[in-house]
Amino acid sequence: MNVCVVALGKIGLPLAVQFARSGMFVVGADINATAVEQINAGVVPFPGEAQLDEYLHEALAFGRLRATTDTSAAVSAADVVIVVVPLIVDADRQPDFRALDAATRAIAAGIKPGALVIYETTLPVGTTRDRFAPMLADGSGHRLGEQLFVAFSPERVYSGRIFADLRRYPKLVGGLDSASTKRAVRFYTEALQFDDRDDLARPNGVWDIGTAEAAELAKLAETTYRDLNIAFANELAKFSDQHGIDVMQVIDACNSQPFSHIHQPGIAVGGHCIPVYPRFYLSGDPDAVLPAAARDVNDTMPQYAIAKLQHAMGPLRGLRIAVLGAAYRGDVMETAFSGVFPLVAGLTAAGAIPLVHDPLYTDDQLTAFGFEVYHLGTACDAAIVQAEHHQYRTLTPADLGGAHVVVDGRRCVAPHPDLQIITIGDGNR
Repeated sequence: MNVCVVALGKIGLPLAVQFARSGMFVVGADINATAVEQINAGVVPFPGEAQLDEYLHEALAFGRLRATTDTSAAVSAADVVIVVVPLIVDADRQPDFRALDAATRAIAAGIKPGALVIYETTLPVGTTRDRFAPMLADGSGHRLGEQLFVAFSPERVYSGRIFADLRRYPKLVGGLDSASTKRAVRFYTEALQFDDRDDLARPNGVWDIGTAEAAELAKLAETTYRDLNIAFANELAKFSDQHGIDVMQVIDACNSQPFSHIHQPGIAVGGHCIPVYPRFYLSGDPDAVLPAAARDVNDTMPQYAIAKLQHAMGPLRGLRIAVLGAAYRGDVMETAFSGVFPLVAGLTAAGAIPLVHDPLYTDDQLTAFGFEVYHLGTACDAAIVQAEHHQYRTLTPADLGGAHVVVDGRRCVAPHPDLQIITIGDGNR
């Protein structure tokens, strides 16, 4: 089977490699010429994805994978086209479809009759049917459900452990029609292998959940629920600080009940998922109260971390504050919606001098973001841990140039006798 994966980023490249490992012939398309050149040379363009380097070399050695910048040519021989072009939000927090529209038009220009197109990019409900399917049909001249088949199947993986997650979680599928759904189920059944799980309502594998809209909503429901959970944890943390309570004692007690799970509080999670996908849900359900409220709560957490530091140290004017971690989470080289940006802005507004360190980024890369670079061991007055990189778990005053105060926004730093480690929800205002 010939497969084309459109967009070879942190999700797309592992998917392309997975399909190649399942015996398929895969062409990956991406507009980034440098990334395409690296992939064809066996170089992974981003760090941190377990087994990807090994599996990429294996796929190239067996001649089952190549990359190109020509999307229309890449799809021309494909039986199945997988689309994982990111969808972002604009300044008004509305979906910005420009990149996906361009990719869809390029697919339509080259796709052959009888091909199946599956969108894995997280989308607002109705987008596959109402926006992209007509665009594909009009651009290709193929009739939907007869010469052209379209489905939606959300990616449900976590950067850093994608191959494990592909095995662990059921693959949800919904097509525009029954023929599209059947083709998508058949494809993923051949392309993926699944772990046995006796904790699921039905056997692990490819799950037909009815329609493209149902599959779109399933992904939005998962991520929006997580955002709500995080927001509640953060509200509990703030309340606990007001009353001298260690919130983790409370959360651990709650989570001991088998039907409860409350997230750990902290600086709000960034990335392409948690801050963005609730906005996709709200774009289709603008009157929904809880998702909007949760986003408002979580957006305040970087400023709350600064307030905790101010409570410990007094005014920050003129102080050098190291922000540890530019990435949105530990050990993943991605800054989308990272808390580093509001932290730096908030510290600057408070008169502090923010300095940024991240072991995954070069000095030039950090400078390109507009940051002043911090190197471990050089002088600073305090630090805020923004991303739980493993290097930060054993911080000492020597790592901070003698500073003794750390606001640990991720609860990752090990206790140290000479460090005052402040966490969100530790009962200290």
